[in-house]
Amino acid sequence: MSATLIARSPALERLRNEGYSVEVRNGAQGVFLLVHDVPYVNALCEVKRGTLMSPLELVADAAAAPVGNHQCWFIGEHPCNHDGTEITEIKHSSIDQDHGGGIVVNHGFSAKRPDGVPYPDYHAKMKTYVDILSATAQHIQPDITAKVYKPYADEVNSSVFKYADSASSRAGIGAASGKLAVPKIAIIGLGGTGSYVLDLVAKTHVREIHLFDDDIFHQHNAFRAPGAPGIEEFHGQKKVAYFAGIYSKMRYGVIPHEYKVAVENAGELAGMDFVFVCVDKPSARHVITDALRALSIHFIDVGMGVQMTQGSALYGQCRTTLITPYKHDHIDDNISFGDGPGNDLYASDIQVADLNALNATLAVIKWKKCSGFYLDDAKEYHSVYTVGLHTLSKEHRA
Repeated sequence: MSATLIARSPALERLRNEGYSVEVRNGAQGVFLLVHDVPYVNALCEVKRGTLMSPLELVADAAAAPVGNHQCWFIGEHPCNHDGTEITEIKHSSIDQDHGGGIVVNHGFSAKRPDGVPYPDYHAKMKTYVDILSATAQHIQPDITAKVYKPYADEVNSSVFKYADSASSRAGIGAASGKLAVPKIAIIGLGGTGSYVLDLVAKTHVREIHLFDDDIFHQHNAFRAPGAPGIEEFHGQKKVAYFAGIYSKMRYGVIPHEYKVAVENAGELAGMDFVFVCVDKPSARHVITDALRALSIHFIDVGMGVQMTQGSALYGQCRTTLITPYKHDHIDDNISFGDGPGNDLYASDIQVADLNALNATLAVIKWKKCSGFYLDDAKEYHSVYTVGLHTLSKEHRA
């Protein structure tokens, strides 16, 4: 895909055709433009070669023009003038920054155009920085150039997405995003909460997302699920097929399983890196949690309860419970495996999309904490959000 991206981007193709060593790194960390073999002078007045790096902004899977971010980063020693003094005119930082995927920059530069207008494209931007660094090297070695016409092979696209994830690189969180690129995750139950879990997890670099549910996608399901299906989509298809079709437009690796997890097939969960259990039937939950514990798999079980008060207002709670091979003694105290109260409106498909979305969000945030994406100071294994009191408990800490 990276070679295709260059071919679709006249500015990038021009850089390559002119002999610059251009690479587009597209993966779990985002999308970056690298120009290698850039001559520069170090503090010892030696001519070296380094790499310029810029996050790559995209529009319709082609390099943006004009370029919103005028800054560039450098991999190498600090570039100097021919006498060994630092080039300070463009310097804005000198600190190692890990952008993930093996990209660790050492210095940051800022070279705005004299007229203050954004660079018209990436050819103009990158050539400006190349020329600034190369000029000092050419003072010592006149024939040196960044145009080395190095042979190149088509880059391998390591992304799960069908179009590049430029959000992570724009935000500078590539190293953190890469922590979520685990091989396999399962979502058991594609009801209201499970479908929102899918919506959030699908935007990460998990390689495979396995969906388990045997229910049909009915009209009432549309009112507590992400998106806005048309009436023509209620034709008896299974939930997992419906949602797999939606998210497969964006990414690879969404795998539907049109059946529920039961004793006879629970072994299929072996090898999962993490599981979200989003079922509302206590008996089904019991089978699943027993299987996951036996397989030593980390998982989160979510649950909701909604009742009507005497004043015709709804009272609700959202529960998020993390279970690991090392911490599971809190299951029986916090997860119900019996029938719920007779006035539990959630069991009758009451439309509470906001609570479904909140429950899913809390579960996915906890998963991201476990993965090291978010800081986890509390390290709670169980939490409950209560609507009426607007409180969030933090219990069973590590």
